[in-house]
Amino acid sequence: MLIDSHCHLDFADFATDRDAVIERARAAGLKRMITISTRIKAFGSISTLAENYEEVFCTVGTHPHHAHEETEESADFLVALARHPKCVGIGETGLDYHYDKAPRDTAARVFRTHIAAARQSRLPIIIHARDADADVAAILQDEMGKGAFSGLLHCFTASAFLAEAALSLGLFISFSGVLTFKNSQSLRDIARAVPMNRLLIETDAPFLAPVPYRGKRNEPSFVEATAKTLAEVKGVSIQTIARETSANTLRLFSKMPPPALNAEAA
Repeated sequence: MLIDSHCHLDFADFATDRDAVIERARAAGLKRMITISTRIKAFGSISTLAENYEEVFCTVGTHPHHAHEETEESADFLVALARHPKCVGIGETGLDYHYDKAPRDTAARVFRTHIAAARQSRLPIIIHARDADADVAAILQDEMGKGAFSGLLHCFTASAFLAEAALSLGLFISFSGVLTFKNSQSLRDIARAVPMNRLLIETDAPFLAPVPYRGKRNEPSFVEATAKTLAEVKGVSIQTIARETSANTLRLFSKMPPPALNAEAA
């Protein structure tokens, strides 16, 4: 069993063939896909999409690129939306200093609001961190001091420093197709050091298709390629990676029910 812990099935990239994309994911052995919110105002369409497919679940939140567009939404408002039966997490949220599309102080404030919602709802927070390692670590450490919350650093491409900071706070780390890229040896070194019980895998589809699909539109079925690379990095079988990352995902996203396994799979 495989789980794509982070994709964007609501994006226009999938508008014409979404059913076929999900069918290919099923054929590849995916039992769960989490389609991740980037705008709170789009939650209605995201949650409807999740309702339409048994394997698909969703989150609610504001991507840091859009933090300046959704500054008034409170933690209580996020918590209320997250009561939807198929909503299993808060985010994605965080800091992105690579593109700096939102003022940094605004993005930090929105990030903290999402952490508060994760704490209140007891749902995990999905964290986007790009070129902002020190500030992300500082906010996570400060907010954890106010009360525990769970979550993960998604599509991890940051430093060993941020990985260690997140792990010390009990957070998880998710790797995407970037792990398979030829120039990602330093990232593979970090993945090797992450404990098996803190690892997740994702596609971030439609972005960042793994080798051998690089250059194509990414989709959930391609998560198997990342799983294969992670297995090589960890020196275990792909079956072990599939089993462990799926168990970790279900443990972190505990609101998401585990899939029923048929007798053959069991």
